[in-house]
Amino acid sequence: MSSRIRLQDRECPLSSTLGLVGEWWTLLILHDAFDGYRRFDEFQENLGISSSLLTGRLKRLVDGGVLDRRQYQSNPPRHEYVLTPLGQSLRPVIVALAAWGNSRLDPSERSMILVDAATGDEAEPVLVDARTGRRVDGPDFVFTAGPAASEPFRRRYADTLSRHRTGRGS
Repeated sequence: MSSRIRLQDRECPLSSTLGLVGEWWTLLILHDAFDGYRRFDEFQENLGISSSLLTGRLKRLVDGGVLDRRQYQSNPPRHEYVLTPLGQSLRPVIVALAAWGNSRLDPSERSMILVDAATGDEAEPVLVDARTGRRVDGPDFVFTAGPAASEPFRRRYADTLSRHRTGRGS
């Protein structure tokens, strides 16, 4: 876990996620992995990143279970980096970040868009609750303490639902 995470946030899923994948270069590496890049030289050439920086980011993603390092050549030894199921589960996060970035631009200024592969129609991604199909990005959904929360975390979220119901928070 990154030393940037505050002690009181160590149990926060957002903080722990950012500790693993929240760095700029890491997100760009993941984006490239979703676009089919697998080899060190492909990542390096596409991103213009230094060897040492790329090595460190790839190692962190492998150690975190996001990428799998597989040898594809033995002499000299060469490896490729393949998204694991855990890594694949980050795709909606990358899609949402790109969509948020595009939402701030005029459509004519967008250099990359998400499209339906079958039709070519542009998609507008939204995050929904899997059970109800309702959008979760509005004020009707709030964070609260979960079953494994520590007492300080429970105190932090103790009044979340009551504040929401009375209109004093989001």
